[in-house]
Amino acid sequence: MASTSRGPKTKQICCPEHPYANLIEDYHAGDMICPECGLVVGDRVVDVGTEWRTFSNEKSTGNKDPSRVGAAENPLLDGGDLSTMIATDPTSMSYDEHGKPMYKNRRTMSSADRALINAFREIGNMGDRLNLPKMIADRANNLFKQVNDGKALKGRSNDAIAAACMYIACRQEGVPRTFKEICAVSKISKKEIGRVFKLILKNLETNVELITTGDFMSRFCSNLGLPTSVQKAATHIARKAVEMDLVAGRSPISVAASAIYMASQASADKKNQKEIGDIAGVAEVTIRQAYKQMYPRAHDLFPADYKFHTPVEQLPTQ
Repeated sequence: MASTSRGPKTKQICCPEHPYANLIEDYHAGDMICPECGLVVGDRVVDVGTEWRTFSNEKSTGNKDPSRVGAAENPLLDGGDLSTMIATDPTSMSYDEHGKPMYKNRRTMSSADRALINAFREIGNMGDRLNLPKMIADRANNLFKQVNDGKALKGRSNDAIAAACMYIACRQEGVPRTFKEICAVSKISKKEIGRVFKLILKNLETNVELITTGDFMSRFCSNLGLPTSVQKAATHIARKAVEMDLVAGRSPISVAASAIYMASQASADKKNQKEIGDIAGVAEVTIRQAYKQMYPRAHDLFPADYKFHTPVEQLPTQ
């Protein structure tokens, strides 16, 4: 007879003669055996391991096949689509008198799901090229699914919608990317991405946070190899320039690029307008024009504790 020791929450099977012995499980017989006296304490034990054998690379996998019935179900697709493929044998009687197969396989995936998967793959590729975390791609996938279900942008290129969804997802997650950066990793023009972006915002009735100069500053300075002191100075310069209304009508990206140019020129790590423009995706003339607007008030823009390598009076005028 087997006894059961009752705990406060769980019920544990043990040997009545050796209650502290570690029982041995015999999976083939379904028994639990006491190693001290050989008593069968429990029978009909359910084997929770894999229910089939595998002969592929048994040594490394420990005779356990981690694969089961394919990939995990994607909740963004229209269904599990658990269809069955019927194999045909030319030598069998599975053909009619005209030579056509008697059993036709149903297409394992609908055209709508195929279009979604292609779009999700494109979004994933863009995320990889931009070094973005998977959560950004997941949000972009959800946006694309909403647009696809709404059918409001029917006729638009799926690649253009995918690129616009990636742009929106980046802004909603607080890691905005410029249109030029999205354009560089997609097959769509900047103009088309911007047009689809506005249509998506209108049809989904969603919104995005306004971008500021601080959203791009750390990334631009890091890509330029500038020290933290220059980054902090550039952030302060850009914020003060906006507060003092010196760069009215300028985009945050242009203001950030001009602030980086001013801060770097006052430091030992000087960067020219072309280097900054290549990283920020801003034309040199745009940086020059925004810098001209900020230069007359340069004394008021720098932080009070900034250590100048080049005095403000010796900064370039343009």
